[in-house]
Amino acid sequence: MRRKPIELAAVATAAVPGLTPTAVSSAPDDPADFDAALLLDSEGKRWRVRSPRHAEASARLETEFLVLRAFAPGIRAELPFLMPTVAGTVRQGQLSTFVYSHLAGATRSLDDLSSGSPAVAREIGAALAAIHDLPRSLVSNADLPSYTPNEFRQRRLNELDQAATTGKIPPLLLRRWEHAMEDVSLWRFNPCVVHGDLHEDNLLVDGDRVTAVTGWTDLRIGDPADDMAWLVASNEQDFVNAVLDHYTSNRRDVPDAHLLRRAALSAEFALAQYLVKGMAAGNQDMIDEAESMLATLADDVAEHGGQPISVEPLPQPVAAPAAGAEQAATTGADGPTATPAAAAAPALPANPANGTAPTVSKVTLMPMEPVPGAAPAGDASAEFSAMPAVHVTPIPRDTEADAPAAVAQPVADTSTVEDTVADADADAEPGAGSTGDITGASPTSDAAAEADVTKNDAPQAARPDADAGEAGESAEAAAHPADETSTQSIAVIQPDSAAQLDSAAQLDSAVQTDSAAQPGSGDNTSTAAITVVDTSSR
Repeated sequence: MRRKPIELAAVATAAVPGLTPTAVSSAPDDPADFDAALLLDSEGKRWRVRSPRHAEASARLETEFLVLRAFAPGIRAELPFLMPTVAGTVRQGQLSTFVYSHLAGATRSLDDLSSGSPAVAREIGAALAAIHDLPRSLVSNADLPSYTPNEFRQRRLNELDQAATTGKIPPLLLRRWEHAMEDVSLWRFNPCVVHGDLHEDNLLVDGDRVTAVTGWTDLRIGDPADDMAWLVASNEQDFVNAVLDHYTSNRRDVPDAHLLRRAALSAEFALAQYLVKGMAAGNQDMIDEAESMLATLADDVAEHGGQPISVEPLPQPVAAPAAGAEQAATTGADGPTATPAAAAAPALPANPANGTAPTVSKVTLMPMEPVPGAAPAGDASAEFSAMPAVHVTPIPRDTEADAPAAVAQPVADTSTVEDTVADADADAEPGAGSTGDITGASPTSDAAAEADVTKNDAPQAARPDADAGEAGESAEAAAHPADETSTQSIAVIQPDSAAQLDSAAQLDSAVQTDSAAQPGSGDNTSTAAITVVDTSSR
């Protein structure tokens, strides 16, 4: 409940024996925390009364009482302004009311200070520098809070999280404040003694001089920018720059490059702190006022960008891509850049001039999955492409008429290879150790050769000698005259191969099967050399 000035005058008579008030008036103060009044006694002396409105405000007044006692006469003598002195106190329930000896001077609004003479800006800068150069032992001996830069930044982040839980902070401001608080380069400062509640209502000015500084309830070691937050609200930038220049020239410490940025952040974030305080107190008027100020600030930031509060610029949100944009992005000037499909099947060769039908091989090919990392980094060929699992290599012949038939396009994913070769020898026997099912048929033969060997039998098959295989193929080619006999060599590679092999010599296991015996002379037979490769061990 708010107390009237006449009530405060009655409380002051109990706190200071012999005090006889003759006149009383209200005094400016924080209306959410304190009731204040100015008294004039019978001797013409002036007194100031501050009464807390809740327990937390009462604790702050008691802290100020301890702070003022810590300012020894020698420290007070070095300050360019006066400090209040506690004349008496009275406790009512859980709240304590304090009476202070009055100090010369009067409070002025920020606009009046900004439009004043340059001497006022010089006085304010010198007063701020004197406070921040106070010995740190003054705070530590009084057991008051002390924060390192990182601790202070983390404290701000915790307060931001608390404010965000209210659901009443505009998202634009939340993102703006969080970005500034996470900008580590902004929070590199030297901690010093901070007044903690400095604003125009705690400065007493007489003419062009700052005569006294009051409101020492939040003294601590922390960020000096907190005492500059009230300055950045001024519309007169020349006044702000003048105060900062005189402050820097009077400080014993090195200049702080980001002082005004943190001060602007502190001024904006004070609105969120005011909202949280109003919600904690259940004061709907404070909540409505805070929401209105936050909405105004959000509109100003959205329209004009607001004052700079961080070193790194705030990343702008990326708009969602339009429909079909992703597909267009993957299409280059020469066509899509996606993984190409299997190559088209080559055209079949034209019939030879003698009208004899060429030998055609029916081969089922299997597309291979792209192997990540197969191409070196930065190589233009790093794009993956499908590779057929069966590679058909024709054996060179003496005449163009014996050229092998084209291979069909891969159509399915299967581990079984069917190879139908025209003009196969009727007496051919299947070779041991082959992998897959191989069926050979001849249009002029009555018999068929089959070979069905599982993959588990492949490691047990004898590996043929490479020289013997080459000699066998040479002998077979010499045994047949220049007739219509066609020979093909088919290499079958399992689809789980980790890389493409350059030659059969790189394989761990290989079994070569001669699918046709030596044909008789004069018959039209076809011989196919089929090489089955198992590269799963690689």
